[in-house]
Amino acid sequence: MKRPTHRFLVPFLCGGVFSLAALFLTIGGVTMASVSRYEDLALFTSVLNHIRLNYVEPVDEHELLSSALNGLLRELDPHSAFMDSDAYREMQVDTRGEFHGLGIEITKRQDQAIEVVAPIDGTPAARAGIRSRDRITKICPTEPPEDWSEECRPTKSMTLLEAVKLMRGRKGTKITIHIYREGFTEPEPFEIVRDVVQMSSVKGEMLEPGYAYVRVSAFQERTEKELGEELERLHAEAPEGFKGLVLDLRDNPGGLLDQAVRVSDFWLDEGLIVYTQGREETQRQEYLASAGATQGDYPLVVLVNEGSASASEIVAGALQDQHRALLLGVETFGKGSVQTVYPLDGGAGLRLTTALYYTPAGRSIQEKGILPDIEVAAAPPEMLADRARPRRVRERDLEGHFTHEEADPDAAPAEGEGEEGDEAKADDDADIDPQLERGLEVLKSWSYFERLRRGRDDEAVTVQAELVSDASREAEPGPQ
Repeated sequence: MKRPTHRFLVPFLCGGVFSLAALFLTIGGVTMASVSRYEDLALFTSVLNHIRLNYVEPVDEHELLSSALNGLLRELDPHSAFMDSDAYREMQVDTRGEFHGLGIEITKRQDQAIEVVAPIDGTPAARAGIRSRDRITKICPTEPPEDWSEECRPTKSMTLLEAVKLMRGRKGTKITIHIYREGFTEPEPFEIVRDVVQMSSVKGEMLEPGYAYVRVSAFQERTEKELGEELERLHAEAPEGFKGLVLDLRDNPGGLLDQAVRVSDFWLDEGLIVYTQGREETQRQEYLASAGATQGDYPLVVLVNEGSASASEIVAGALQDQHRALLLGVETFGKGSVQTVYPLDGGAGLRLTTALYYTPAGRSIQEKGILPDIEVAAAPPEMLADRARPRRVRERDLEGHFTHEEADPDAAPAEGEGEEGDEAKADDDADIDPQLERGLEVLKSWSYFERLRRGRDDEAVTVQAELVSDASREAEPGPQ
């Protein structure tokens, strides 16, 4: 797919389109590129001026320019965006892991209702009963914006940033969202009281003596620290050491790249974790494991699913390629791009896709996702027979996404690309967790076969020693 070329250089932030165009013309002589840029900038200024002078109603030029910026970024890819001061501030709060709101991760397909990726544990949304794969059809804020003529507005025409802005709010204020889920005859209203959402990104417990479980729900500024503290606490409960550990990255939407690298480093003591590649060959950056993993060489199983995206795919891919862990679950989301955030004047920000990332083996997971070593659906087979169940949104479903061939031109298209297996129709709300249960079984089998291997090796050593002893006796000279 040939991607569109965009030549707008945001002249309205520079003040004076003609002086900017003159600069293009005086450097290195007049070129076709400089003339084209000038024509594009002049066209934009002309359209803006016509709207300002002749539109049937007065327009807010600031909002008009913000809309133009949003449209400019929306044409690039689903993850690049212009953020006004409110959205930029909320993004910074998200990475810190504390904000006022509902506590849900959401996604959206073009002209579709917003879908809940996962409620965050312990938040107002989770307490209100919001579930993964719920579709938010309408949002009814307590105080609708001034330009609204209705109390509630459908989410089909909203952007994710608009929806997030509506659902955020002061602690103690209420908001109603209309939810449609499988089994409902029509969307039902859920009234939720906003609260301070303090997201602890790491939680853990001992499943059985010697077998630990750690869930990482997002990659925030404190994730490395929280993971270290949680592992230390669990090791205190297993003084003889872990027989195995399940690392749960299901429904983890990603986050900070440096935190993904540091989390991987807990279990890797050498080699490549991930590398990123920008537009130019010189823009390659490698992230290596530091010498000496902080954790032992115990068996490790990583749980992944359709909601495992971005930074969580970096961790899963690194541990899989380095043969440090077995991945169990279903195919991941498939977001193989890196976004850089640039602060702009007036408190605004720009989130721009600046690179693609690749696993240690050089794989791009863009659009494809990561295939687990052991495929296990999220529900029993009898619950997967209903093919009418809506499938989960993945990177390849997003409008304007980079294709796998664009990320890795040498790769052949995957067979059956765009199709969904039965695992995508699993019911996350089942009372049992077959993926976790299977993960524990794998760890136990792993330990059993390791003991079997050690016993086999010991027996081989004994047999070899006896053969050497017999050979020595045969070689000894007899009586003379």
